[in-house]
Amino acid sequence: MGPLQRRLAMGVLIAVAMGAAACASGRSSRAIDDPSDDLETPRRAEGPDGGDHTLVGRASWYGEKFHGQTTASGERYDMYAFTAAHKTLPFHTIVRVTHPKTRKSVVVRINDRGPYVDDRIIDLSWAAAHDMGLADEGVIRVRLDVLRWGDGSRVTRQAQR
Repeated sequence: MGPLQRRLAMGVLIAVAMGAAACASGRSSRAIDDPSDDLETPRRAEGPDGGDHTLVGRASWYGEKFHGQTTASGERYDMYAFTAAHKTLPFHTIVRVTHPKTRKSVVVRINDRGPYVDDRIIDLSWAAAHDMGLADEGVIRVRLDVLRWGDGSRVTRQAQR
């Protein structure tokens, strides 16, 4: 075997070993922080107290009237983004919202406070509500699964320019 063939064989062995190591670790090559990854897995994030955090309640949505206004996190509300308002979850928390009857779900990022109606647990952006079929119904019963806890940070006015 010549030097070129030995290098090629060594490269193949290293590639196979790396692939086997990746499979053994159980992790995919996708970034762990990619919320779209959570659409395909049942993963839920442990809360600060070590427990799963699943909430059940009624969801509503908000749209054009608030488009472009500043949210409680300091960023501008974009009715076409997959965001939501929640009363207590830290800003930038990623949650999966599931309609139990239709099994439709969306993944949204918390960037606002609300809803300010007692019997509701989340206000979805128009885009998220539209994908779930909520835009036509107005209010539906949903399940929220926390996928990743946010840091609670706010956006400064200077960062928005």
